[in-house]
Amino acid sequence: MNGDWFGPLLAIMGLALITLLTRAFFMLPERELPMPDWLKRGLKYAPLAALTAVIAPEVLMAQGAFITTWQDARLPAVLCAAPYYFWRRGILGTIVVGMAVYLPLHIALGW
Repeated sequence: MNGDWFGPLLAIMGLALITLLTRAFFMLPERELPMPDWLKRGLKYAPLAALTAVIAPEVLMAQGAFITTWQDARLPAVLCAAPYYFWRRGILGTIVVGMAVYLPLHIALGW
């Protein structure tokens, strides 16, 4: 048996340590970390910005290029799911409405 396993094992252990430290960073101190008010206000928008950065390309792009046709099942699904969310404020219902529009268009019509 050769020593080819050591490199991947070291990488896995290093990534696990980095993940643990970054996720537990805010739980380690005994008191709240002092932050300027502008940073606290900015951090309130971080989850929305991250979600937008993940969802927008998935909805608006296909294979690295902007969608150029309306015959894409994602667009009607978003156009139906977004109003539902603003009406009911429920994530599960939003997903159900979006998928109820998306799946028939994608499977039956091939959009």
